[in-house]
Amino acid sequence: MFELSTQVADSKVEFYSGLVEQARHLLDGESNQIANAANFSALLYHSLPDVNWVGFYFFDGRELVVGPFQGKPACVRIALDRGVCGAAASTRQTQLVADVHAFQGHIACDAASRSEVVVPLLRGEILIGVLDLDSPTPGRFDQDDQDGLELLAGVFMASGAGSA
Repeated sequence: MFELSTQVADSKVEFYSGLVEQARHLLDGESNQIANAANFSALLYHSLPDVNWVGFYFFDGRELVVGPFQGKPACVRIALDRGVCGAAASTRQTQLVADVHAFQGHIACDAASRSEVVVPLLRGEILIGVLDLDSPTPGRFDQDDQDGLELLAGVFMASGAGSA
């Protein structure tokens, strides 16, 4: 497992490259969205240090609905105008939040969460959902994490899982 406190940025990039390869192999040959999201969430949850929630919210045409995840029970439905997940979905841009308590409209599903990164899942311009990661540590996620997670979200979408 990658130790954030002892590695340099180049090693973090290498770590994410390795995780991308693991994800490709894990999802290879399977196109079921639920199966892939479940395994993908477990891979990230058990590979990334200092996270307390990793999972998916899928867009049902009106709002985000919780999908497979690892962590404590989660909010089931999130409007596109609410919280970090809603912001990522509505802007179609990754949200990197160092302090969720400073984020206007943050939804506190787990009071222990202090920082968050949410990557939108798109098929062209069509919103499929979001990949959401929370940490109990303020400032846990940085630009290297965002870049790595965006690559990983691309692997998930390339598996065909986002078309189900």
